[in-house]
Amino acid sequence: MIYQYIEGLIQKALEVKLIEPADQFFVRNRLMSLLGLENFPEAVDSISMDTIPNLVEKIITYAIDENVIQNVFDDKEILAANIMNCFVPMPSVVNAAFEQKYKDSPLAATDFFYNLSKNNNYIQLNRIAKNISYKVDTQYGQMDITINLSKPEKDPEQIKREHKMKHANNYPKCLLCIENEGYSGRTNYPARANHRVIRVPLLGESWYLQYSPYVYYNEHCILFSEEHRPMKIGREAFERLLTFTEKFPHYFIGSNADLPIVGGSILSHDHYQGGNYEFAMTRAMDDFSFDLKDYPAIKASVIKWPMSVIRLRATNIRPLVKAADNILQTWRGYSDRLANILAYTGDTPHNTITPIARNRDGIFEIDLVLRNNRTTFEHPLGLFHPHADVHHIKKENIGLIEVMGLAVLPPRLKEELIDIQKVLLGTSNQVADYHSEWVKQLKAKYGTRLNKEQANSILLDELGKKFVRCLEDAGVFKEHKAFKRFIHALNK
Repeated sequence: MIYQYIEGLIQKALEVKLIEPADQFFVRNRLMSLLGLENFPEAVDSISMDTIPNLVEKIITYAIDENVIQNVFDDKEILAANIMNCFVPMPSVVNAAFEQKYKDSPLAATDFFYNLSKNNNYIQLNRIAKNISYKVDTQYGQMDITINLSKPEKDPEQIKREHKMKHANNYPKCLLCIENEGYSGRTNYPARANHRVIRVPLLGESWYLQYSPYVYYNEHCILFSEEHRPMKIGREAFERLLTFTEKFPHYFIGSNADLPIVGGSILSHDHYQGGNYEFAMTRAMDDFSFDLKDYPAIKASVIKWPMSVIRLRATNIRPLVKAADNILQTWRGYSDRLANILAYTGDTPHNTITPIARNRDGIFEIDLVLRNNRTTFEHPLGLFHPHADVHHIKKENIGLIEVMGLAVLPPRLKEELIDIQKVLLGTSNQVADYHSEWVKQLKAKYGTRLNKEQANSILLDELGKKFVRCLEDAGVFKEHKAFKRFIHALNK
C-alpha cells in the first residue's frame, strides 16, 4: 500500500497545483529516499479519493510499522513536514509568486499563499476539524465559541524524551523567528520544514507574513518582525497596523497587549495577528460618540462591547496614528481610584492597549481596547481578568482573539460538558467540583426534566454567557461616567 499512498499524494499535489507534471518523478524519488525505499513498481494505482492530510498520516503509519521512525510525536511531526517539503518551492519562489499575484490584487496574493499553506499541510486541517465551534447570540451580538481540541496530546515516550533533555537549544530563539522557515524540528520544538513566509516591508523594516498552523478563523495570519525583540505597543505599532490594512484592505490586523496577564502567550517577539474574518466586535455599534479637540478629522466613539473600547475612524492614517498614540500615552499614566484603576504600583506599569485596525472601503478604523493588569488580594490573577467564579470555564488570559469575540476554551470542557448534560437530563450526579455551583444554578433555572436537545442547547447558550462575563470582567470601565472621566482627560 505504501506505493499507492505515495502515488496518491503525488496525484493530489498535482490536482491542487502544488507541483507540475514534470515534477512528479523528482518528488517520488525524494519521498522514496525519506522512507528508505529503493524500488518502485511500474504500475501503481493511486488513492485518488483521499485527502493530503490523510495520505500523509497513512505514510507515517507505514514509517512506524517499518521502523523508519519511532512511534514518538516529534519523529512523526518531523517526517510529516519533510514529506510535504518535497512539494513546496523554495522561499524565493514562493515570494516571487506572491508578488506577481499581488499585482493582480492583494486578495489574489493572499488566496495563493493561504491555499499553499493548507495544501502543503502546514495548516493542520485534520486537527482543526476536531475543534468544537459554534456561534451564540448575546446582548453584544453573535459571539464565536471554540473548544480547542486541535493540539495533539503528547505520548509517554515523548514526555520521557523531553525529560532527558539536558541542554536548552536557543536556535531558533522562539516560535516566531524567521529562522523557523524550513527548520526540521527537534524534541519539544515543532517541525517547520514545509513552512514558508512572505516578506512584507513596513516602515523601512522587514516583517513577515505567515498563517497560523492551527487557524481559529478564516485566514488567521501572523505578521512578525525580522528582529527578535519584545512586544511593544506604541506609535510605530499603530502606524504599522494601519499601513498593513492599506496594503491588504481585506484583512483586519491587531496586536496583543505588551504586558503580562493582559498580553498574549508570546511577549518575547514583536508580532501581530490578522485575517479575513468579521468578528462580533467588528460589527459592534457605537454606544456614544465624542470629540477629540485636537483631531477634528477623526470620528471617535465608545462602542457597545463588554470591554472598554474607543473606536477611531478617518480617511487618512496620519491623524489616526497621532490620536491613538495620544490616547495610549494618556492611558499609561491614568489613574481613577473610583474605578479601581491604578496606572502604577511603585515603578510597575499596569495600563496598556490592545489595538485592532481595519480598512472599511477606504475609511481607516482602529479600535483601542484599554487594558490594566493590576492584581489584588481578592483577584490575584488580575483585577481586570476573568474572576474566580468563571475560572471553571476559562482561567487563561483574554488575548486579542477573545477581545474581538471569539472564545478559545480549554479541551477539558468537551467531556465536562457531557457530564453536566447528564445531570440536566437526570441520569447522573457526577461533575467536576469546580462546576458544581454552576450546575446548581442551571438546575434551579431549567430543572432536570429536559430532553437531550434542550440540555445541549442550554449548555451552549450558557457557555456563551460565561464567555461574555469573562470579557466584562476584563473591561476596565464598568459604567459610562467612569469612561467619560477618561475622555475628559484626553481633551485637557
